[in-house]
Amino acid sequence: MIVHTRWLSELRRADEPQFGGKSAGLGELLAAGVRVPPGFALACAAYPGRDQPMPAAVRSEISARYAELGDGSEAGVAVRSSAVGEDSAEATFAGQQETVLWVRGAGAVCDAVGICWASLYSDTTVAYRAQLGDEREPAMGVTVQRMVDAEVAGVMFTCNPISGDRSMVAINASWGLGVAVVAGEVTPDDWLVSKVTGEIVRERTGSKAVEYASDPAGAGMTRREVAAERQDASCLDREAIAALVELARTIERHSGCPQDVEWALAGGELFVLQSRPVTAVPEQRPARAPESALSLVMKTFGARR
Repeated sequence: MIVHTRWLSELRRADEPQFGGKSAGLGELLAAGVRVPPGFALACAAYPGRDQPMPAAVRSEISARYAELGDGSEAGVAVRSSAVGEDSAEATFAGQQETVLWVRGAGAVCDAVGICWASLYSDTTVAYRAQLGDEREPAMGVTVQRMVDAEVAGVMFTCNPISGDRSMVAINASWGLGVAVVAGEVTPDDWLVSKVTGEIVRERTGSKAVEYASDPAGAGMTRREVAAERQDASCLDREAIAALVELARTIERHSGCPQDVEWALAGGELFVLQSRPVTAVPEQRPARAPESALSLVMKTFGARR
């Protein structure tokens, strides 16, 4: 009998103490009708303790769920940490705990779960919890999702993360998986868009010389150069930007607060990989009298009237 795993679609916010913040948050997104890659969650109770081997019963459950997720095939999956308190309004734990991408095979999935468990006590995670003053006993669930072989991926804030303006959506995007952005290997394209009208207020195209994708041989990820004609080309068209803005409205409306959203575009379909509250939204200052279009252009080029 399966007791330590549940499908993400079965989870809601109330399940966070048992399955961690990431898994519970993905369940909420599915409940809101957002397209999320299918997957399952491993409960915090499955964790055997620090430096302890994975129990055979837990390994068996993971293998059974993984087989169902792939319909009998060895599907490529992302194995992500889902600690209690992670992706919350108080703390994101962004970059503190492990994610392993393009994992194939039940044994490899179990190994990746072990990597996520071990990150619960990494030096950076322990220091992060201490900085927060979190004295609770740490608890780690794990999320296992089918990989999206993204043609474009990025992050989106459902507010302006610099000014706190909630009428704006900030979008970053690059070719392939989001790994190159996180590693600082590329400068992503950047847009600031009105959540109300859909107008693009700012648009900057970055230099995107490398991308990450699935290895054609089935051995995890591969890093490759982007063709010269695509490196400085915008990776999103107007239709995709409009779809992201609509997605931002949906997620924020369901969650009730500004969100930091990780997304991927594949085969013309938009997927959400995770969403968490923006933990430090600046207080929005009172708006000044609107400037004329001419004065804004002159300011951009350093001119004075």
